[in-house]
Amino acid sequence: MNDQRNISINVPVLARVEGEGGLELDISQNKITNVKLRIFEPPRFFEKFLEGRSYTELVDLVARICGICPVAYQMSTVHAIESIFGLQPGPWVRTMRRLLYCGEWIESHALHIHLLAAPDFLGYPSAPAMATQYPEEVRRGMLLQELGNEIMRLLGGRSVHPVGVKVGGFYHAPSLEQVSKLRTKIADALPLAEELVNWTASLGLPDNDQDFISVALRHPDEYPLNEGHIVSSDGLDIPISDYEQYFQESHITHSTALHSHLNGRPYLVGPIARLNLNKDKLPATVRGHLEGTGLKFPSRNMFHSIVARAVEIHYALFEALRILTDYRLPDHSYVPVQPRAGVGFGCTEAPRGLLWQSWQLNANGDVQLARIVPPTSQNQAQIEDDLRLSLEAMGLDSSDETLKLRSEMLIRNYDPCISCATHFIKLKVNRQ
Repeated sequence: MNDQRNISINVPVLARVEGEGGLELDISQNKITNVKLRIFEPPRFFEKFLEGRSYTELVDLVARICGICPVAYQMSTVHAIESIFGLQPGPWVRTMRRLLYCGEWIESHALHIHLLAAPDFLGYPSAPAMATQYPEEVRRGMLLQELGNEIMRLLGGRSVHPVGVKVGGFYHAPSLEQVSKLRTKIADALPLAEELVNWTASLGLPDNDQDFISVALRHPDEYPLNEGHIVSSDGLDIPISDYEQYFQESHITHSTALHSHLNGRPYLVGPIARLNLNKDKLPATVRGHLEGTGLKFPSRNMFHSIVARAVEIHYALFEALRILTDYRLPDHSYVPVQPRAGVGFGCTEAPRGLLWQSWQLNANGDVQLARIVPPTSQNQAQIEDDLRLSLEAMGLDSSDETLKLRSEMLIRNYDPCISCATHFIKLKVNRQ
């Protein structure tokens, strides 16, 4: 018998922002024979319309790719361009870029944990519904999110599509008074981050043990944000310039989003991958607090991602406080730029994972070719694998309603970018 149904799913509040996607499952003899995560968003051809643009425009343009993680696109871009120009902006600029990135991690992770993921684990249809029973937890999330935004405004001028970043550094340096006020707020928020780690670890996370490849940056001296080699849990260790030799993108018929593979296999990027590969680089205080929860990392449970995000909020606050405690006004907030032709690469850790870019510029610094590989597209193939394994483990004889709710929970667990995966989901189940 063929039992085919279309089910519409309404997901938490931010998921209704834009776009539409779908999930189609073919079930035969209690096995999933086909799983397709459909993304219907029309392609924006962002890389193509960057061609011909001057390097002076690029930092502000790439920020428009995403309203949640604009800094990630800016940082990968400036690193790539500066590598072409042979530019070394110096330690002050490097440190301030790290601070700016901390702000983005905090605001993005706080939004995902409290507005998208936590309602799933606690059985609520939305964050407002959850807030009726967990008002302090939601209030904590909003406070942390706003603090992340404030860190971004300090250097970026504003928190959405910041405009303070330029090739060679920043347009301005924050004053000592601004830094002092923000430092106090961050110190006051550290206990909230510790509470958040404990709370996420206590949510009764489902068992979801599986084998997957973790991929992230790794730096010899620090938890990775904006520099490092690309490493994986199966032994890969390469400079970012070698990315295309090992990672492949491919078009698929059922989605406008590309699928990515590492030597032919799906892989995972994002907080749990970073923590799996870099736990030893966390400060002792942050690492010790995580170990106090009893959860073990490296982890093979994808639902531990919410804890990994909480740990990274704790780390980002800790790192931001360290940076601001040692803050000094620079003589100049940027260095002079002399464009030249060449090819350059940039790779940083967006909140959702590895963000790799390649740029080819002419002698005037105008774009001839651009390639941007966002983290969500890299996770697409892994999401489909996770859906197949996790739904079969849960039991395919479950009702369509149960299957659709678990499917959305699994997809949201990856914190996919707003513009391509936190959509109104239609689940089509074909049973034979």
